[in-house]
Amino acid sequence: MPLPTPLLVIALLSLLVWVYLLAFRGGFWRSAERLERLPAACETWPAVTAVVPARNEAEVIGESLASLLAQDYPGPLSVLLVDDHSEDATAELACAAAAGSKDPPRFRLVQAAALPPGWTGKLWALHQGVQQAGAQSGFFWFSDADISQPPDALRRLVAKAESEGRDLVSLMVALRCESFWERLLIPPFIYFFQKLYPFAWVKDPARATAAAAGGCVLLRHEALERIGGIAAIRDALIDDCALADAVKASRPAASRGIWLGLGTEARSIRPYSGLGVIWNMVARSAYNQLRHQPLRLAGTLAGMVLTYLVPPLLVLAYPWHQQALPAALGALAWLLMSLSLLPTLRLYDQSPWLAPLLPLAAALYSAMTFDSAWRHWRGRGGQWKGRVQDRPVG
Repeated sequence: MPLPTPLLVIALLSLLVWVYLLAFRGGFWRSAERLERLPAACETWPAVTAVVPARNEAEVIGESLASLLAQDYPGPLSVLLVDDHSEDATAELACAAAAGSKDPPRFRLVQAAALPPGWTGKLWALHQGVQQAGAQSGFFWFSDADISQPPDALRRLVAKAESEGRDLVSLMVALRCESFWERLLIPPFIYFFQKLYPFAWVKDPARATAAAAGGCVLLRHEALERIGGIAAIRDALIDDCALADAVKASRPAASRGIWLGLGTEARSIRPYSGLGVIWNMVARSAYNQLRHQPLRLAGTLAGMVLTYLVPPLLVLAYPWHQQALPAALGALAWLLMSLSLLPTLRLYDQSPWLAPLLPLAAALYSAMTFDSAWRHWRGRGGQWKGRVQDRPVG
């Protein structure tokens, strides 16, 4: 019996990867975790403090802040904007938006102190907002300065946390998906995030998998105190997942831990119109996610090639290799990967014909990941708003 050819072995491995991903990876591809549209009412609505860290957000802060001040939340709500040394009109436009809202007393502007060593800018801003709020809040709502929230957002988040006994409830808000590059790369970005942190595993108290989406996080005050406050994760570049991990790992028996879902009404108002904007967003933290380990980087890139690039290459290169079975297996794997992207494309109201382009998106994200490592090695990792926050140690 002849030995299988190397191409056949590679094709089988790639197909087996897809069988595993679709059948045994928490159903991540279904994009099923959503916040209830009509939540049950709480007997008592706890006090909430929304904390918005902002640095040079003049283009978006007015709309974002107005959406927070327009919440129909039945309980006490205050909104703190922590201005992190903005060099534009962020603070002035925030105050103008608050003055024009239906409830100006809800708003307070906090000027951030100088950034101390060992802190990232966003976490230092959140820490100061929490300190300013004091002990009166039952929950903190961390909402990024570029997020527009629907009027019922907070009510639904709190109802979810209270009805299910969750310490942390987070939404992956809808990112803008209008330009060519956004259509090509944003749905796969959401897809890859779900694959890395299957949402069904995140909400399961028995599993260690933990993640959150930093644009919209509702956090129980006592859970934050339990982990030692924001200071416990002060240097985390991927701060949302670090926070979720700390909260879930420390949960008491009475808590059901954390929940992460996909939002449609809550949306980012920041445009990602060019490839460079998306590239920098990923390259800022991808190598940090790999814990700055070259072996993890090599394994990740090899895994991306085997999973996403081998199937279409086997099909498209058939005229040269002339091996029908590897090409057929590659076609099947390519079909499975394309079908698995369809729920995410539907979530973003995008054409299903974008699904076969997932390998192209994967190739670009692989290049972004390598560039992230390259930036780190050159001492330029984690650049954000003029700050380098992920320098090599030593």
